Amino acid sequence: MLTLKIKNDAHIIAERSHQTQTYLALKDYTYQAGDVIELAITSFPAFVWIQVDEAIEPSLVYMTNATWEYPVIFDDLLRLAYSPKIFTGKKHYLRAWLPTREELATRRNLARNAHDQKEDSQAYPHASANVETRNDSTFFARNAIDGVLANEDHGPYPYQSWGINQRKDAEITIDFGREVILDQLALVLRGDYPHDSYWTQVTVEFSGGQTLDLATTNQLDQQFFEIEPIQTTFVKLKDLIKNEDESPFPALTQIEAYGVEVTKD
Repeated sequence: MLTLKIKNDAHIIAERSHQTQTYLALKDYTYQAGDVIELAITSFPAFVWIQVDEAIEPSLVYMTNATWEYPVIFDDLLRLAYSPKIFTGKKHYLRAWLPTREELATRRNLARNAHDQKEDSQAYPHASANVETRNDSTFFARNAIDGVLANEDHGPYPYQSWGINQRKDAEITIDFGREVILDQLALVLRGDYPHDSYWTQVTVEFSGGQTLDLATTNQLDQQFFEIEPIQTTFVKLKDLIKNEDESPFPALTQIEAYGVEVTKD
Protein backbone atom coordinates (compact mmCIF):
# COMPACT_ATOMS: atom_id res chain seq x y z
CA MET A 1 0.00 0.00 0.00
CA LEU A 2 1.21 3.49 -0.90
CA THR A 3 -0.13 6.54 0.93
CA LEU A 4 0.64 10.09 -0.12
CA LYS A 5 -0.13 12.82 2.35
CA ILE A 6 0.30 16.57 2.78
CA LYS A 7 0.31 17.55 6.42
CA ASN A 8 1.11 20.47 8.67
CA ASP A 9 1.88 19.23 12.16
CA ALA A 10 -1.15 17.08 13.08
CA HIS A 11 -3.41 18.60 10.40
CA ILE A 12 -3.90 16.46 7.30
CA ILE A 13 -4.43 18.67 4.25
CA ALA A 14 -4.80 15.89 1.68
CA GLU A 15 -4.34 12.11 1.64
CA ARG A 16 -4.81 9.24 -0.80
CA SER A 17 -3.83 5.56 -0.79
CA HIS A 18 -3.60 2.78 -3.37
CA GLN A 19 -1.96 -0.60 -3.65
CA THR A 20 0.40 0.21 -6.56
CA GLN A 21 0.06 3.89 -7.49
CA THR A 22 -1.38 6.96 -5.86
CA TYR A 23 -1.53 10.70 -6.38
CA LEU A 24 -2.70 13.97 -4.88
CA ALA A 25 -4.34 16.61 -7.04
CA LEU A 26 -4.99 20.02 -5.53
CA LYS A 27 -6.72 22.72 -7.58
CA ASP A 28 -7.12 25.49 -5.01
CA TYR A 29 -4.41 25.26 -2.38
CA THR A 30 -1.43 27.50 -1.68
CA TYR A 31 1.31 25.78 0.24
CA GLN A 32 1.86 27.11 3.76
CA ALA A 33 5.00 27.27 5.86
CA GLY A 34 5.37 23.99 7.71
CA ASP A 35 3.69 21.86 5.04
CA VAL A 36 5.31 18.44 4.66
CA ILE A 37 4.77 15.82 1.97
CA GLU A 38 4.80 12.29 3.31
CA LEU A 39 4.95 8.96 1.53
CA ALA A 40 4.14 5.85 3.56
CA ILE A 41 4.57 2.22 2.47
CA THR A 42 3.30 -0.88 4.24
CA SER A 43 6.18 -3.12 3.17
CA PHE A 44 9.80 -1.99 3.23
CA PRO A 45 12.54 -1.72 2.16
CA ALA A 46 11.05 -1.06 -1.25
CA PHE A 47 11.64 0.70 -4.55
CA VAL A 48 9.18 3.51 -5.26
CA TRP A 49 8.82 6.15 -7.95
CA ILE A 50 8.12 9.55 -6.40
CA GLN A 51 7.38 13.03 -7.73
CA VAL A 52 6.46 15.70 -5.19
CA ASP A 53 6.10 18.56 -7.66
CA GLU A 54 5.70 19.03 -11.40
CA ALA A 55 8.98 20.99 -11.50
CA ILE A 56 11.03 18.10 -10.06
CA GLU A 57 11.57 15.06 -12.27
CA PRO A 58 10.35 11.68 -10.97
CA SER A 59 12.89 9.69 -8.98
CA LEU A 60 13.16 5.95 -8.42
CA VAL A 61 14.20 5.70 -4.78
CA TYR A 62 14.92 2.85 -2.39
CA MET A 63 13.02 3.46 0.84
CA THR A 64 14.40 1.79 3.96
CA ASN A 65 11.76 3.16 6.36
CA ALA A 66 7.99 2.93 6.40
CA THR A 67 7.67 6.69 5.87
CA TRP A 68 9.58 9.32 3.94
CA GLU A 69 9.11 13.07 4.32
CA TYR A 70 9.83 15.95 1.99
CA PRO A 71 9.28 19.40 3.56
CA VAL A 72 7.84 21.93 1.14
CA ILE A 73 10.66 24.37 0.40
CA PHE A 74 9.94 27.99 1.31
CA ASP A 75 13.34 29.37 2.26
CA ASP A 76 14.48 31.61 -0.60
CA LEU A 77 18.10 30.54 -0.14
CA LEU A 78 17.24 26.84 -0.30
CA ARG A 79 15.04 27.38 -3.35
CA LEU A 80 17.99 28.74 -5.34
CA ALA A 81 19.08 25.21 -6.26
CA TYR A 82 15.67 24.32 -7.71
CA SER A 83 13.46 25.51 -10.53
CA PRO A 84 11.68 28.70 -9.41
CA LYS A 85 8.44 26.92 -10.35
CA ILE A 86 8.54 24.45 -7.45
CA PHE A 87 5.65 24.55 -4.99
CA THR A 88 4.17 27.70 -6.54
CA GLY A 89 0.58 28.55 -7.44
CA LYS A 90 -2.64 26.89 -6.29
CA LYS A 91 -2.67 23.80 -8.51
CA HIS A 92 -0.45 20.86 -7.61
CA TYR A 93 -0.02 17.25 -8.69
CA LEU A 94 2.00 14.75 -6.68
CA ARG A 95 2.35 11.05 -7.34
CA ALA A 96 3.98 7.82 -6.18
CA TRP A 97 3.97 4.42 -7.85
CA LEU A 98 5.71 1.07 -7.77
CA PRO A 99 8.24 0.23 -10.50
CA THR A 100 7.84 -2.76 -12.76
CA ARG A 101 10.17 -5.75 -12.63
CA GLU A 102 11.50 -4.71 -16.03
CA GLU A 103 12.41 -1.25 -14.73
CA LEU A 104 14.30 -2.72 -11.78
CA ALA A 105 16.14 -5.18 -14.01
CA THR A 106 17.24 -2.51 -16.48
CA ARG A 107 20.77 -1.14 -16.43
CA ARG A 108 20.51 2.51 -15.43
CA ASN A 109 22.16 5.40 -13.61
CA LEU A 110 21.80 4.18 -10.04
CA ALA A 111 23.07 7.46 -8.57
CA ARG A 112 20.28 9.67 -9.87
CA ASN A 113 17.83 11.11 -7.34
CA ALA A 114 16.29 14.53 -7.93
CA HIS A 115 14.45 14.15 -4.60
CA ASP A 116 17.59 13.77 -2.50
CA GLN A 117 17.85 16.15 0.45
CA LYS A 118 20.75 17.62 2.36
CA GLU A 119 20.21 15.26 5.27
CA ASP A 120 19.77 11.50 4.92
CA SER A 121 16.01 10.90 4.55
CA GLN A 122 16.32 7.10 4.21
CA ALA A 123 15.40 7.28 0.51
CA TYR A 124 18.38 6.32 -1.62
CA PRO A 125 20.62 7.15 -3.41
CA HIS A 126 21.81 9.91 -1.08
CA ALA A 127 24.77 12.26 -1.55
CA SER A 128 26.81 13.61 1.34
CA ALA A 129 30.14 15.41 1.60
CA ASN A 130 32.64 16.64 4.15
CA VAL A 131 32.34 20.18 2.77
CA GLU A 132 29.72 22.27 0.95
CA THR A 133 30.75 25.80 0.02
CA ARG A 134 29.40 28.31 2.57
CA ASN A 135 26.57 25.88 3.41
CA ASP A 136 24.95 27.36 0.29
CA SER A 137 22.21 25.22 -1.27
CA THR A 138 23.57 25.85 -4.77
CA PHE A 139 26.70 23.95 -3.69
CA PHE A 140 25.14 21.08 -1.72
CA ALA A 141 26.26 17.50 -2.40
CA ARG A 142 22.69 16.56 -3.43
CA ASN A 143 23.06 18.74 -6.53
CA ALA A 144 25.55 16.24 -7.96
CA ILE A 145 22.86 13.55 -8.37
CA ASP A 146 19.82 15.63 -9.37
CA GLY A 147 20.19 14.84 -13.08
CA VAL A 148 20.84 18.45 -14.20
CA LEU A 149 23.87 18.55 -16.51
CA ALA A 150 24.16 22.34 -17.08
CA ASN A 151 27.75 23.21 -16.19
CA GLU A 152 28.85 26.35 -18.04
CA ASP A 153 28.01 28.67 -15.15
CA HIS A 154 27.84 28.39 -11.36
CA GLY A 155 25.33 29.30 -8.69
CA PRO A 156 21.52 29.15 -8.84
CA TYR A 157 19.43 26.73 -10.92
CA PRO A 158 20.10 25.30 -13.41
CA TYR A 159 23.80 25.61 -12.57
CA GLN A 160 23.79 24.16 -9.06
CA SER A 161 26.78 21.94 -8.28
CA TRP A 162 28.80 20.43 -5.47
CA GLY A 163 31.24 23.11 -4.34
CA ILE A 164 34.24 22.26 -2.15
CA ASN A 165 35.19 25.69 -0.73
CA GLN A 166 38.80 25.13 -1.88
CA ARG A 167 39.22 22.17 0.50
CA LYS A 168 42.06 19.92 -0.62
CA ASP A 169 40.62 16.99 1.34
CA ALA A 170 37.10 17.33 -0.10
CA GLU A 171 35.16 14.08 -0.47
CA ILE A 172 31.67 13.24 -1.71
CA THR A 173 29.89 9.93 -1.12
CA ILE A 174 26.90 8.50 -2.97
CA ASP A 175 25.19 5.96 -0.71
CA PHE A 176 22.93 3.53 -2.57
CA GLY A 177 21.35 2.14 0.60
CA ARG A 178 21.85 -1.46 -0.63
CA GLU A 179 24.28 -3.56 -2.67
CA VAL A 180 24.42 -2.71 -6.38
CA ILE A 181 26.65 -3.79 -9.27
CA LEU A 182 28.38 -0.97 -11.18
CA ASP A 183 30.14 -1.22 -14.54
CA GLN A 184 30.54 2.43 -15.58
CA LEU A 185 30.96 5.86 -14.00
CA ALA A 186 30.47 9.29 -15.54
CA LEU A 187 31.48 12.70 -14.24
CA VAL A 188 30.37 16.15 -15.35
CA LEU A 189 32.84 18.69 -14.03
CA ARG A 190 31.67 22.26 -13.66
CA GLY A 191 33.13 24.27 -16.51
CA ASP A 192 32.48 27.95 -15.88
CA TYR A 193 35.92 28.80 -17.27
CA PRO A 194 37.98 30.83 -16.50
CA HIS A 195 36.19 31.23 -13.15
CA ASP A 196 36.49 27.48 -12.62
CA SER A 197 39.39 25.10 -12.50
CA TYR A 198 39.04 21.32 -12.85
CA TRP A 199 40.49 18.09 -11.51
CA THR A 200 43.04 16.12 -13.49
CA GLN A 201 42.64 13.03 -11.33
CA VAL A 202 39.88 11.71 -9.08
CA THR A 203 40.10 8.64 -6.87
CA VAL A 204 36.98 6.51 -6.52
CA GLU A 205 36.51 4.32 -3.46
CA PHE A 206 33.99 1.48 -3.13
CA SER A 207 32.49 -0.12 -0.04
CA GLY A 208 34.81 -3.14 -0.21
CA GLY A 209 37.84 -0.86 0.08
CA GLN A 210 38.79 -1.04 -3.59
CA THR A 211 39.97 2.20 -5.21
CA LEU A 212 40.27 3.40 -8.78
CA ASP A 213 42.05 6.48 -10.16
CA LEU A 214 40.28 8.33 -12.97
CA ALA A 215 42.11 10.74 -15.26
CA THR A 216 39.79 13.70 -15.89
CA THR A 217 39.96 16.70 -18.22
CA ASN A 218 38.34 20.10 -18.63
CA GLN A 219 35.82 18.90 -21.23
CA LEU A 220 32.26 20.09 -20.71
CA ASP A 221 30.53 16.86 -21.68
CA GLN A 222 30.11 13.76 -19.54
CA GLN A 223 33.38 11.93 -19.00
CA PHE A 224 32.69 8.18 -19.07
CA PHE A 225 34.82 5.53 -17.39
CA GLU A 226 34.33 1.82 -17.96
CA ILE A 227 35.09 -0.28 -14.89
CA GLU A 228 35.17 -3.97 -14.11
CA PRO A 229 31.77 -4.87 -12.63
CA ILE A 230 31.95 -4.30 -8.88
CA GLN A 231 29.47 -4.88 -6.09
CA THR A 232 29.26 -1.99 -3.65
CA THR A 233 26.98 0.00 -1.37
CA PHE A 234 28.55 3.37 -2.17
CA VAL A 235 30.97 5.30 -4.33
CA LYS A 236 33.19 7.97 -2.85
CA LEU A 237 35.20 10.57 -4.78
CA LYS A 238 38.33 11.63 -2.91
CA ASP A 239 41.96 12.72 -3.42
CA LEU A 240 40.85 15.29 -5.97
CA ILE A 241 43.89 16.65 -7.79
CA LYS A 242 43.35 20.15 -9.15
CA ASN A 243 44.82 21.37 -12.41
CA GLU A 244 47.69 23.83 -12.02
CA ASP A 245 45.99 27.06 -13.03
CA GLU A 246 45.02 30.35 -11.42
CA SER A 247 41.44 29.44 -10.51
CA PRO A 248 40.90 27.94 -7.03
CA PHE A 249 37.38 26.70 -7.87
CA PRO A 250 37.00 23.16 -9.20
CA ALA A 251 33.52 21.73 -8.70
CA LEU A 252 31.31 18.79 -9.63
CA THR A 253 28.08 19.22 -11.56
CA GLN A 254 27.08 15.55 -11.75
CA ILE A 255 28.20 12.03 -10.93
CA GLU A 256 26.53 9.07 -12.62
CA ALA A 257 26.97 5.42 -11.65
CA TYR A 258 25.67 2.92 -14.19
CA GLY A 259 24.83 -0.65 -13.36
CA VAL A 260 22.16 -3.04 -12.17
CA GLU A 261 20.52 -4.23 -9.00
CA VAL A 262 21.87 -7.31 -7.23
CA THR A 263 19.51 -10.14 -8.11
CA LYS A 264 18.24 -12.35 -5.33
CA ASP A 265 18.37 -16.12 -5.73
